[in-house]
Amino acid sequence: MDTSATIAFLHTVADAVDALTLERYERRRLTVDTKPDNSPVSDADRAAERLIREYLERDFPGDAVYGEEEGGSLEHAPRRWIIDPIDGTRNYVRHNPVWATLIGVEENGQMVAGMASAPALGRRWWASRGNGAWLSENGGEPQRLRVSDIDRMDRAAFGFSSLSSWDETGRMDTLIAFARATWGTRAYGAFWPYMLLAEGAFDIAAQPGLDVYDMAALVPIVEEAGGTFTSLEGKPGPWWGSALVTNGKLHTAAQAIINETHMQPGSGEETRPDNRN
Repeated sequence: MDTSATIAFLHTVADAVDALTLERYERRRLTVDTKPDNSPVSDADRAAERLIREYLERDFPGDAVYGEEEGGSLEHAPRRWIIDPIDGTRNYVRHNPVWATLIGVEENGQMVAGMASAPALGRRWWASRGNGAWLSENGGEPQRLRVSDIDRMDRAAFGFSSLSSWDETGRMDTLIAFARATWGTRAYGAFWPYMLLAEGAFDIAAQPGLDVYDMAALVPIVEEAGGTFTSLEGKPGPWWGSALVTNGKLHTAAQAIINETHMQPGSGEETRPDNRN
């Protein structure tokens, strides 16, 4: 796939979806249901995914698609588009601006391109393999992203998304250990800690209880910015139900904290991932 054409297509789709989601967000009239995992879904989530799929059906009719709201298959396919139409639905329905549309492109098991567009924040991040990671603020000129050079845990900024997922997967000891070991801890929700890491504002971000659509678009952005993206067990990619994301220099030390705390009594076993965003 021509990576420049892929990114141009992603921008076109993101422009259309941003117009839809932002209009409904600002109007503050949403129909909100509760899914079986107790997470919310709005009519805007469903409409956004349907719009993305319409673009894909028109321009890439032979490609596989997997999305949060309409599902799909994760069986092997030459190319797959992985969609989270609104990552941060809890924020979206409460008029908190930290939400984004995430679209990742997978080829033969590898994430090769991704875009995260957060119109209420006026920010859009994207990347493709070998072409760097980029940020545009309020439609301005793209800025190339680079992770931080912090190489000590006691100087590291740590971010996560949801306290409940740490609790429900029996990993509160790990979260507390990160808070004690690092310079500062912040919880901004959904996709944002990982994008702040790609910008160099965070040095470590981690979260259990994720699904592939929560992470797929973010992997190439983080990695093209120079970071490392694995599961909490150290497996690469977005496939394993959790995320440990670092600037690369701190990955071994962060993994050691996870390994040490998860082996202790009361740490529990990792459960099937759910969506807490």
